[in-house]
Amino acid sequence: MLGLPIGLLALVIVTILILSGIAQRVLDRMKMDDRTALVLVLAMLVGGLLPDLPLARTLSINVGGGFIPIAICLYLFVTAGTHKERWRTVLAVVATTGVVYFVSAYLPSDPATMLLDPIYTFSLIAGITAYLFGRSRRGAFIAGVLGIVLNDVVYGILLLMGPFTGKTVIGGAGIFDAVVLAGLIAVLLAELIGETREKLRGGPAPITADRPQGLKMPGGNDDDEK
Repeated sequence: MLGLPIGLLALVIVTILILSGIAQRVLDRMKMDDRTALVLVLAMLVGGLLPDLPLARTLSINVGGGFIPIAICLYLFVTAGTHKERWRTVLAVVATTGVVYFVSAYLPSDPATMLLDPIYTFSLIAGITAYLFGRSRRGAFIAGVLGIVLNDVVYGILLLMGPFTGKTVIGGAGIFDAVVLAGLIAVLLAELIGETREKLRGGPAPITADRPQGLKMPGGNDDDEK
């Protein structure tokens, strides 16, 4: 297992957490049942081994690292509890994409000169930025994942429009690892900090008539103020 790429290893660990029930609370708050989560994790694992799908001359997409994560993000966005959360998620995606792009432009081009492997560097930057702007578990996950994916898209478009050579694969190779780690880091921060704030406030926010229906169920609270 230790010989696996970090992204695949992280997905294996997530699978174990889902099967053991440890991840159930987080999944509930993201409005996703364990069976669906397992299917999606398996799809990412298998999809990462499939041939990339061509989109343009310089751009293609990996099924496991690009197509499926984007589909998951779209589902989570549609099921977001409030319009406020959706708008904050959009802001978080834009902010995370911008921060990752800005940092990548100023980091050394040679990974050997960096203090931390680029995969971990961009995953941490995306995950932290996504939580700071997204706050809810759904919003943070969406922003963390799309913040990495959209940078691949931007790079592919630049290759297509400019006098550059090369090709980029959305969610391919090391980007697959960064997509997985960024999403997990963002959700982990939202869960840990959110739970800590709940305890400091003396428990979950009180249920009121104006709260979305999906947030009135036990374990279904993903308060966008966390």
